[in-house]
Amino acid sequence: MSDTRNRPADAFAARHTPRIFCIGRNYAKHIEELGNTLSGRESVVFMKPVSCLVAPGEAITLPDDVGAIHYETELVVEIGTGGRDIAPEAAREHISGIGLGLDLTLRDVQTDLKNTGEPWEKAKAFDHSAPLGPLVSLSDDIDLADLHFELAIDGQTRQHGHTAHMLAGVADLIAMLSAHWQLLPGDLIFTGTPEGVGPLQPGMRLSLSADRLAGAEWTVA
Repeated sequence: MSDTRNRPADAFAARHTPRIFCIGRNYAKHIEELGNTLSGRESVVFMKPVSCLVAPGEAITLPDDVGAIHYETELVVEIGTGGRDIAPEAAREHISGIGLGLDLTLRDVQTDLKNTGEPWEKAKAFDHSAPLGPLVSLSDDIDLADLHFELAIDGQTRQHGHTAHMLAGVADLIAMLSAHWQLLPGDLIFTGTPEGVGPLQPGMRLSLSADRLAGAEWTVA
């Protein structure tokens, strides 16, 4: 059997993912834990390439000699029907699936980039930085404003999120993004992380779960 750990997009070769949009600073308590100021402005937007994706069960391979690498648990939304200037009240009609994922961050690198005013991509868009769980169809009984999700590491809960605590909800995020970009079928939106982020170490087992969404697990190589 061939080793796929250095080819992170292989497990997603069959899926069409034009872009991965990521939202930063979308939970107030996470903003506070990083020592940032709640500004009232739009959430931060950055992108990741498809090489960042890691399928459930695949090993997460981390870069060496880059300082602390943090986990960030997030609700992920997949766009089904694309569009531009989508109104918040119509946003749900453009969603094909939802799930859970991780936005991995080179925290020391990110701090340096913030201090020099540079973009975050070097800290956010490295290979294996977007483990993605299975996506489920958005059924009528799923309330996007009332979803609980959590991350456990080696059996201990490290993060617990509730979408009601988002500064910008899913519908508002879709409206905001579509005001700047034509959203395309297959686009993914990582919607931001709650508080409780922390460093990863080799050998850790990460488990994502939510009542109405599919769970997923990874091990850090």
